[in-house]
Order: sequence, then C-alpha cells, then structure tokens
Amino acid sequence: MTAVKLSELAKTIRSKNAGVDKITFDVIFRDCGNYERVKRARVLTRESMAALYGIPIERISDFVEYDPGYAIKFTIYRSSPSGSAGDGDIFGAQQYAPLLDLEVPA
Repeated sequence: MTAVKLSELAKTIRSKNAGVDKITFDVIFRDCGNYERVKRARVLTRESMAALYGIPIERISDFVEYDPGYAIKFTIYRSSPSGSAGDGDIFGAQQYAPLLDLEVPA
C-alpha cells in the first residue's frame, strides 16, 4: 500500500463557519478502514493542523476523532471576525483546500 491523498480516502472534506470567530473543519470517511488508516498515520492531529495552516496551536479550539461517525473534526479561531474588513471568506467555506492534498502513508 502506498501513500495516497486524503481526498482519495475521505468522502467529505469541508470547512464552514462555527460562529463569528471560528471556522470548523470536517473530514468524514465512508468506512472504518480508511478512517482508522488516517488515525494511525497521525496526519490529522492538533499539531499537524497548526503546522499545515501556519497557526499557533492555541488557535485550535477543538479537535475530535469521532469513531461512531468515522469523522475527524477540528475548529480554529479566526484571525478576524467573519465579515470584518479584510475577511476573505465570510462563510469559511474555502478553508479546507490544504487538506485535499495531504499525504497519508500506508
């Protein structure tokens, strides 16, 4: 088994507003196998997401591995409130892109 992109293993990768000052990210898998593969590889952790997004770890307010739903969810504090001057993504819906090409080893 070789490394593959997260987008090949997950059925849903999305981001969205979680209030005026947060953006939440969801990575949802179709089956337990792919979910467990990503968990074992440790490519989605609080630390790796801080590094991927170039933010201090303190900006990640929540990080959850939800086994019953084969899902990993994390939430970050925005650098400025949704809709404020300079906010380039009022709905937070375009922030998931860096997750798509994340390599998951075998």
